[in-house]
Amino acid sequence: MPDALVTRRRGRLIPPLIAVLAVSGCIALAVFGQHLIFLFAVLFTMLVLGVPIAMSLAGACLLYVFLTGRVPDVVVVHRMVNGIDSFPLLAIPFFILAGNLMNNGGITTRIFDFAKALMGWMRGGLGHVNVGASIVFSGMSGAAVADAGGLGTIEIKAMRDAGYDQEFAVGITAASSTIGPIIPPSLPMVIYGVMASVSVGQLFAAGLIPGLLMGVVLMVMITLLSRRRGYPRDTTFALRVLGITFVRAFLSLLTPVIIVGGIITGAFTPTEAAIAAVVYALFLGVVVYRTLTWRRLLRVSMETIETTAVILLIVAGASIFAWILTSNQVTQHVVTLLGPFADNPVAMLLIINLVLIVVGCFMETIAAITILVPVLLPVAVSAGVDPVHFGVIMVLNLMIGLLTPPVGMVLYVLSRVSGISFEKCMRGTLPFLVPLVIALLLVTFIPAISLWLPTLVYR
Repeated sequence: MPDALVTRRRGRLIPPLIAVLAVSGCIALAVFGQHLIFLFAVLFTMLVLGVPIAMSLAGACLLYVFLTGRVPDVVVVHRMVNGIDSFPLLAIPFFILAGNLMNNGGITTRIFDFAKALMGWMRGGLGHVNVGASIVFSGMSGAAVADAGGLGTIEIKAMRDAGYDQEFAVGITAASSTIGPIIPPSLPMVIYGVMASVSVGQLFAAGLIPGLLMGVVLMVMITLLSRRRGYPRDTTFALRVLGITFVRAFLSLLTPVIIVGGIITGAFTPTEAAIAAVVYALFLGVVVYRTLTWRRLLRVSMETIETTAVILLIVAGASIFAWILTSNQVTQHVVTLLGPFADNPVAMLLIINLVLIVVGCFMETIAAITILVPVLLPVAVSAGVDPVHFGVIMVLNLMIGLLTPPVGMVLYVLSRVSGISFEKCMRGTLPFLVPLVIALLLVTFIPAISLWLPTLVYR
């Protein structure tokens, strides 16, 4: 018993000890004048200690400015404000609101029923339905967490009731939700477009085919696993049922057509498309389906405000961080460091993919994009990689990161939704990482998969 108490006390002492050592290291770096290393050390220490990402970014940058004394501290505020003073960023709150309205307006249920009638007759049918519904819903929400939280509840319950293993149900739900930010609209691509000064419309067009490719490889894996585990066909194909569910879901299915079609044809910009999506979602929820009450609308609005505030604070904090990196020529140093690989784009892309996957395991997507774009984009461009192509590669890598611990935001959401442990969610997701990595490698080394459509539309 005393040994157990000693072990427990040691376990409690370890985190504070690590924190003290980390803070001491930061102070030592400041004393010895290693200002830039001090910036990264403070940021990492604050993240490890559980400080919110936005506060970590802004706080580390503010301490750096105080320490160097090169510019007035008010520059931090100015840079943060300028970082979010961007018209394309207006798309973020509207796409978030549109996704929340659809989750609360009965749209997701209609999409799932139609996907079941269309694909449920295949072996492991509900797994295929899961992917198909995510592909359709991805054309509305633009966020993996929204897909997992909205459709995930319906999909996991349906697969459990049909006798599927709960780990398999959660695993395919998690994997299919990553399609959301690849197929337009996409919140991460809006952030990337702002940070990289790249056309958001071209990025949206570039993500369409890779997103469909992800769906195909996931469905191949579902077929293989279903045959090995003996999963049945969940329904027989009935043209009448397909027609009924299609009619019920028709207006919902028009949402991605309006958003994506409007952007690609040039009818409106991505920001205007987000506003159109909100108006259409309100029309369906209030007038057509009559499922949106004032109370629900108020709750959805508050959720949207909270999510938008968090994202924009991260972007604001990252903008000052990117300014410090640029003014200290960090990007040029990284390009020089990776110079030997400049003539070998394959090696360069493999290194970048490895860096992005590792970062995605530890950092939230929006924060990772805002921090890494100023560093990695010049490296990729120096190796001859198109910025639009690189944007798809970056987002796809970070989506895989959503399925890996210790961050694994999608896994945490599905663990809460499904009521099973995080470890079981992770175990069920592992087989589906294989097709996602295969899709990543195909998109990385065959640029035409990403660039063919934007070249065709925007030539």
